[in-house]
Amino acid sequence: MAGTEGEWEGWMAAAQAGDARAYDRLLRACLPFLRAVVRRRILDPSESEDAVQDALLTIHQLRAAYEPARPIRPWLAAIAERRAIDRLRRHGRRQGRETPIETFGETLAAPAANMAEQRLEAARLREAVAELPPAQRTALVLAKLEDLSLAEASARSGMSVGALKVATHRAVKALRKRLGGGAGD
Repeated sequence: MAGTEGEWEGWMAAAQAGDARAYDRLLRACLPFLRAVVRRRILDPSESEDAVQDALLTIHQLRAAYEPARPIRPWLAAIAERRAIDRLRRHGRRQGRETPIETFGETLAAPAANMAEQRLEAARLREAVAELPPAQRTALVLAKLEDLSLAEASARSGMSVGALKVATHRAVKALRKRLGGGAGD
């Protein structure tokens, strides 16, 4: 069900008009195409499939924005490419924050004093986050702690992507200053 030249555009136009069957045909036909676009960037099959699912959700959310007079394949490819890049960035951010458990070995049975110190540090961090201005706190929680993409965090918070970036940057800077990590960038 690959669809001939122009069929995808026709199906999308019909889907925009409310034709659920045309929309189903389009999504089934473009799925191999989306997978091919994503797999050029992401080799891990599981991560790749997650990016394809993200792309399908984005297509669904943006289907009304598609202009039927324009070719659909570049539009679909751009969406799939962006979702793949988002997934790679998210994975990269996680890699920077996570440490494989195997590297700790027996040190996980930390002494009680160390656990108490960790609890105090966590409490200091929670207190510092709670004292941030509301916009900075919201931006930090959505973009960093919940690890949402900027578009998702923007949609959820009602802030523009630019405002979200600025608020997140200022929140991190304030936390570094307060917790002794320095204010440098």
